[in-house]
Order: sequence, then C-alpha cells, then structure tokens
Amino acid sequence: MKSWLLIGIGSCAGGVMRYGVSRLLAGCSFFSMPLGTFCVNVAGCLLLGVFYGLLDRSTLFTEEMRLLFVVGFCGSFTTFSTFIHENFLLVRQTDLAGFLLYVSLSVAAGLLAVHVGRLLFRMG
Repeated sequence: MKSWLLIGIGSCAGGVMRYGVSRLLAGCSFFSMPLGTFCVNVAGCLLLGVFYGLLDRSTLFTEEMRLLFVVGFCGSFTTFSTFIHENFLLVRQTDLAGFLLYVSLSVAAGLLAVHVGRLLFRMG
C-alpha cells in the first residue's frame, strides 16, 4: 500500500508540473513542433537521468524514492500519449518535415538528457 501511495503522490506532483509548463509554453512552437510537450519530455528525461545518477552513487536513494520520483513524478510529468497525438496531427496535416523534426529531436534530446543527468549526478 505504501508503494501505491508514493507513486500517487509523485504522479500528482508530476501532473501538476506538466500542466504548469504546458500552460507557460502554450502557443509556442518551433517550426511545427509543439514546444510545451517537447520541453516537458526533455526535462523529464533529464530528471530521470539525475535520479539514475543518484541511484548509481548513493544508498540514500532507496526503492521508495525511486517509486516516488521515477515511476510517479517522471511518469506523470512526461507525456507519451500527447507526444503521439501531436505527431498524429502533424502527419494528418501532411507536415512530414515537422513530424520528422519533432520525432528526431524528441528522441535524440531525450536520450541525451537522460545520459547528461545521470553523468552529472553520478560524478558529483
């Protein structure tokens, strides 16, 4: 039961933060790429890397902390379904250049952010 509660608390915080960032960046775009979802997903990947780095180098970051931050917060803060929906709309609008840019940058930036976050907190 404690695990469910920790995931729920993290999910609540992540969802609220995602909504705030999305509202802050509402209407902003880079070419056809929606910046709100892109920024949330890259920031979530960076945080995921930070948490992995902390898990690698510290015994203070427990399984309970992983549930709270990685599963709950990051899982709720990032938004794959919105990412897919926005890509579907780009394809539907026949904006293939925007679609390819969004998918490519999202995957590349997300992987880079996880790696950078992990390295920063693993080394420090």
